[in-house]
Amino acid sequence: MAGGGNLITLVAALIGVGVVAQILSDRFRIPSVVFLLASGVILGPEVLGVVGPDSFGNALSAIVGLSVAIIVFEGAFHLRIDRLRQAPTATVKLVTVGAVIAFVGTTVVVHYALGAEWAVAALIGALLVATGPTVITPILEVVPVRSRVGAALETEGIVNDVTAAILAVVIFEAISQDVRAPGELFALFTERLGTGIVVGLAVAAVVFYALRYVDLSPGNAPQNARLLVLGGALVAYGAADAVATEAGIAAVATAGILLGNADVPYEEEITDFKGDVTLIVLSFVFIALAALLQFEYLLGLGLGGLIVAAVVAVLLRPLLVFVSTQGDRFTREERLFMSFVGPRGIIPASVATLFAVEFRAEGMPEAASILVGTVFLVIFLTVALEAGFARQIAEFLDVIPMRVIIIGAGNVGRTLARRLEGRGENVVLIERDVNNVEKARNAGLTVHHGDGTDTEVLRSAGAENAKIVATTTGDDDVNLLVAQLAESKFSPETILARVNNPDNVDAFEDLGVRAISSVDATAMAFDDYIERPSLVNWMSAIGHEGEVQEIEVTSDELVGKTIADIGPKLPPRCLIALVSRDGETIVPDGGCTLERGDRITFIGDNESVAEALDFAHPSKN
Repeated sequence: MAGGGNLITLVAALIGVGVVAQILSDRFRIPSVVFLLASGVILGPEVLGVVGPDSFGNALSAIVGLSVAIIVFEGAFHLRIDRLRQAPTATVKLVTVGAVIAFVGTTVVVHYALGAEWAVAALIGALLVATGPTVITPILEVVPVRSRVGAALETEGIVNDVTAAILAVVIFEAISQDVRAPGELFALFTERLGTGIVVGLAVAAVVFYALRYVDLSPGNAPQNARLLVLGGALVAYGAADAVATEAGIAAVATAGILLGNADVPYEEEITDFKGDVTLIVLSFVFIALAALLQFEYLLGLGLGGLIVAAVVAVLLRPLLVFVSTQGDRFTREERLFMSFVGPRGIIPASVATLFAVEFRAEGMPEAASILVGTVFLVIFLTVALEAGFARQIAEFLDVIPMRVIIIGAGNVGRTLARRLEGRGENVVLIERDVNNVEKARNAGLTVHHGDGTDTEVLRSAGAENAKIVATTTGDDDVNLLVAQLAESKFSPETILARVNNPDNVDAFEDLGVRAISSVDATAMAFDDYIERPSLVNWMSAIGHEGEVQEIEVTSDELVGKTIADIGPKLPPRCLIALVSRDGETIVPDGGCTLERGDRITFIGDNESVAEALDFAHPSKN
């Protein structure tokens, strides 16, 4: 066992390396787990030898356990029930049907590809069900996918972390105690899950009561609130684990979900604090566990190990995703993204490491080697390929939508959000009125309850990644303040503002804001109905039968060609209505020649316009 001074130095060094890994992640837009695993391998016995199996003595299991408790609690705390409404059916299927497909499929392939006993194969299958917030959250931080995709992946990770850990413990005890009866196995599983849920409920209730009704000392209330929540998470884990092994994971997940969705004071301070603590423990655990791996475990698997990893990542994952999302609102590209972004994380690594020690102590070295080698091989390959190239996968599949933040979920805001979402854009509404929030949620829209004039509310809704901020409230003062905040703090490409009093238009335009006067817009609509009724009737169908879209020309098939040349190549029932170049927009004739970078406007039916967009700008896909 390492001396006290050496151990402190080692832990401090690993945390420092983890912080550097996070900075590199932010700099290169690559999930931090890629850098953390690479750091662990470099520091481990196979390269530099700074960290080894004996570096932490007998303290590693306790350190890993408490760290996992904090990580799972952090992920669960961020899991909002209102986000689950984005894809409830798919979410339920992913953690039930999808988990069963992953478990059974992995068990079978491990048994036949590696020759492992069925019980050991089932243990590996149970562990590899888990994806987990430790790998999914860093991916979603650098790949801003639609809310329904993020909600499904986050929920799957948190819930499957719990079920995978408990199921693995049940199977491990079945191996150790030679338990085979299905009834006994089911009892072991429900005992741990039930214990975790009960303890989590109790701890969440106590912490909530203390936060809401106990004087936390006004001068230090935010700090005390943070410490109370962190302490509650650790107590929930320790108490449940003392009653039943691995029940602690279920306890912290339960407590995290309940407190995260409760109206607790100092929520922002608690969230920021937990995020920083989680970053530190995540860095330490990932590096420490990766450093314990010896390459001989991986090499000993041979071709069979690669077959297992390939089946898990390329066959089983897409199968369970497509089965689970069948009939839901996900596009084919979103389902493919979810299929190829499902890396495994901390729970499989930590639990496999601890079980391997037990197997060796019980005289089962072959089972230990297969367990550790298979789990870590899948983790390394899925993290390196799926997490490392997550952004490239998302860009190739075109699942990173234009994020639009709309302040105001009244009639105007909700109508605009529905139209944009109908075109596949990622829209988040911000609204402080509870009734409007409920109306938006009932309409299936993503809405953030808060004050749009608050910088932190805008940031939490995703304004940092927004291309467009549109403020649609009935109060010009609010709209002007939001426009000023968006411009000064987040600098989106476009800021749009509803102006209720025409006299205020100049104030908005002086800020560089696109001002839309309600009075002028209404008058123009009346004028259009009087003078151009056929056009208005057709325009009212946009988003349903008809469509108008503007896009930049990047295709070699269009550059240097005239409108007359291009016309026969366009889909039927579609034409180029406008061409914009250098700030000038014209209605083109047949002799108009397109240049790279021109912006053209297609008009036609939905399907034809969609095909024309691909034709004009293939790099979009």
